Amino acid sequence: MRSLGKVGLVFAGYVVACAIACAVIAIYVAATSGPDRQSYGGMYAFGDSLLFLAVFGIAAVPATSAALFFLRPYRSFWLVLSVVALAIAITALAALIDYVAARTAAVHSILHTWSALAVLRILVAPLFALAFLLSGLFAPHRSSRIALFVATVVEATVFACVALIWFHPFRPP
Repeated sequence: MRSLGKVGLVFAGYVVACAIACAVIAIYVAATSGPDRQSYGGMYAFGDSLLFLAVFGIAAVPATSAALFFLRPYRSFWLVLSVVALAIAITALAALIDYVAARTAAVHSILHTWSALAVLRILVAPLFALAFLLSGLFAPHRSSRIALFVATVVEATVFACVALIWFHPFRPP
């Protein structure tokens, strides 16, 4: 298969993933339409965007897998991807530290402003974890696989820690 055909196949896969995500959102909006959706439009819109990202991320796995398979011979791509994945994983750790520090801080400061952004970073951690795991499975070199799996573990651990904080049944008074 020629390069243009490979790019077209991957692009078509992402278009299909976007169509699936849009269809799921349309069904969800139709199922939840009512006075609450009218009154709390902003919150519903944020939830709809998170649902779209989640569905798109899962539906895009075949297209991403094809792209990663086609990129296997390019060693420089895997080197750059490994470094970028580790850098992104470091931002997840920074977001976790900021989030925990802001929760324990007694005074409101600039830290609370940044922790609002930290929550958004933490919410996309599962998508990064999925992307890094998939990349690690297709990585042709051992060093790239290790770096990508480390980034996967960091992203998953950060999200799990925050999920435990959010959903812990026994919170101190």
